[in-house]
Amino acid sequence: MGGGCANMGEPPGGPPDSTPPRVVMTLPESGAVLNSFSGDATIHFDEVIDEMAGGASGAGGIAGIGRQIVLSPVAGDVKVSWHRSSIHVKPAEGWKPGRVYHLQILPGIPDLRHNVMKQGKTIVFSTGPALPHAAISGIVLQWVEQHALAKAVIRAAPLPDTVAYVTIADSNGAFSLSDLPPGAYKVTAIQDQNANRRLDPREAFDTATVRVDTTATATLWVFPHDTTPVRLREVDPVDTTAVRLTFSEPLNPAHPLDTTHVHLFALPETTAVALDGVWTATQYDSVQARARAVADSLKRLSDTTHHNRAPSDTGAHAPEEGPPGRGRGEHPPGATPGAPAAPADTGKVKELLRQRPIPIDRFVAHAAKPLTPSGHYLVRVRGATNLTGRTTTDAGQQVFEAAKRAPPPAHPDSSKIKPAKPR
Repeated sequence: MGGGCANMGEPPGGPPDSTPPRVVMTLPESGAVLNSFSGDATIHFDEVIDEMAGGASGAGGIAGIGRQIVLSPVAGDVKVSWHRSSIHVKPAEGWKPGRVYHLQILPGIPDLRHNVMKQGKTIVFSTGPALPHAAISGIVLQWVEQHALAKAVIRAAPLPDTVAYVTIADSNGAFSLSDLPPGAYKVTAIQDQNANRRLDPREAFDTATVRVDTTATATLWVFPHDTTPVRLREVDPVDTTAVRLTFSEPLNPAHPLDTTHVHLFALPETTAVALDGVWTATQYDSVQARARAVADSLKRLSDTTHHNRAPSDTGAHAPEEGPPGRGRGEHPPGATPGAPAAPADTGKVKELLRQRPIPIDRFVAHAAKPLTPSGHYLVRVRGATNLTGRTTTDAGQQVFEAAKRAPPPAHPDSSKIKPAKPR
C-alpha cells in the first residue's frame, strides 16, 4: 500500500463548494428595449454548470440543459447550448421585431458538485415596443384526480395570434405570467407527459379565455378530453335490490344519470323491472346509512319497551361523514389502489375543489322490488355524457346474475359502507 499523506489538509482547489450556481449577468439585460437584435441571448453563471442538468426526455421532448430554459413567445423550437459557465439561447425562427420576449431560467440547474439552484429567474426584453405590465396568474387543478397539477405547462396566446407566452406551474399548481401586453388571451394548461411544452393527443388539458388590462386570474381544470364514446364497462350486483354500474370513463356531473337513462329487464322474457333511483356510489351509501340509522333506532326502542327500562344510549348513531363525493374504498377514477398519496393540498386548493362536483365513473341502480335470487337480468344505458359534453345515445348493455340471497340486516357499525351526504 502507498504511504499516507503527512498533512491531511483541504483537497487541492480550496474548501468544498456547497454554494449553488448564481446568475451574474444576462445579455440582453432584463428590461432592455432593443431596436434590433441578433445572435444568442446569453446567461452567465459564476461557475461551471452541469450541461446535462435537465436529464433525458421522452420521445420528442426537450433534453439536457434545455429543460431548464423557457423562451417565449416563439413559433417553433428553441436552440439551447451549454458553454461551461454560460447558456446560449436562440429561437429557431430568429428574433422577431416588435415582440416582447420572456426568457425564464427554471430552478434546478446544478454545478459540477451537484449544488442546485433553488430559485429561478426571468429576463424580459423587447425588440421594439415598450415593456408592458399586464399580468395573468392562476392555479391548475386535476378535475378527476382532485388535486393540484404540479409542473403543468401554461400557454397564454394573445388572440387572435397562436404564438403563446409559456411558463411552468409550481409544485402547488400555481402560475404567473407578468409583463404581458394587454388584451384577450387563450390560456391553456397541459399535463405535459413528454416534456415538449406543447399539447399533444391524449394529454389532459383545459383552456380559458381571459381579458387582461392590468391583472387577470384563471382557474384551469385539467382532464383528458376523450373523443371516444362513454361505454358501460362492468355490472355487478350489490345486493338483491341494487346493482353497481361502472363506465369506461368519468361522467359529466352536469348531466347525471337517472331512471330515464338506465333500464333494467328480467330475462329471458326481457320484462321491464322498475327502478326507483340511480345514484352515485356515495349517494347510495348515504341512503343506506339513513336506513341503518332508522333500523337501529327502532331496534333500541323495541328493546327498551321489551325490557321496560330506559336505554343506556339515548342518542342515535349519526352517520359518519366521509370525504365529499367519495366513499370508503373508492379511489378516484384512474387512480391506482395502494399508490402513494398526493402531496397535501393547500387550503386554497381544497376550497376550489369543493366548488366543483367530482366526476365519477361508478353508479348504483336500485330496483323498486327485490330481484329474484340468482336470476338473470339485463341493464341498458342510454344517454351517458362524458366530461367534454359528448353524449352517447347508446352506452351499451350487459347481462348479470342477481345476488343469491338477501344481505344481513343493516347495522350502523357495518364497515362495508361509508355514508356521506349526496352531492
